[in-house]
Amino acid sequence: MGRAEGPAPAALEVEALPPKQERLVRSAYKVMGEKGMNNLSLQDVADEAGVSKAILPYYFSSKENLMVTTMRWVLARVAQRIREAMSRAEGAEEKVSAMMDAIFIDPASNRGFYLVFFDFLGHAARTDRFGDVGATFQEIVTGLYAEVVRLGREEGVFRVGDTREAATVVRALIDGLFIQWVLERDWERTHARYRSLCERAVLSYLTSGDGCVDKQWSSRKDCA
Repeated sequence: MGRAEGPAPAALEVEALPPKQERLVRSAYKVMGEKGMNNLSLQDVADEAGVSKAILPYYFSSKENLMVTTMRWVLARVAQRIREAMSRAEGAEEKVSAMMDAIFIDPASNRGFYLVFFDFLGHAARTDRFGDVGATFQEIVTGLYAEVVRLGREEGVFRVGDTREAATVVRALIDGLFIQWVLERDWERTHARYRSLCERAVLSYLTSGDGCVDKQWSSRKDCA
């Protein structure tokens, strides 16, 4: 049975952290991008934030809590940025373009995020606490993409079958192209090209009429 379509769940909201705690979270995120999550140390975070290492257990109690809090904070901000960009656009195709602008920010920010995100996925696959954060983020983002797909179907511009399935493919296209981009030696200069390629790929998939990727469950009539 297919998954019921519905709005994205109201979770992973951006929390208003106390200034000192937000400073520590920002510092942890920066260190994760530079050294990786596995090599993160409380001393590195303290040095980046310009504080004593002793203050970190007071706010987070453990390194794992610091990493979970940091990833919740980062992923909530990403989801909010995409949601706000989409809300300012009108039609489905315009929302896709706005979505791309919200995702492809600038080379340094995108590279830093995906280097951390790739590390995070490994933790999410092995540890329930990280896995819960990852699953919630995936559900929210897929839900946002599904809103755009649903609107495009209503407008008659997107010729795909199952909305949720199409949203999953859209996310695969975006994340897949980011993986390739991160591996580019000239990642700064190729950023704009990948952004353009990503938008074209997503729109091509949604408008081509070939969106029924599983013909066992979707009929060509559904794609019309």
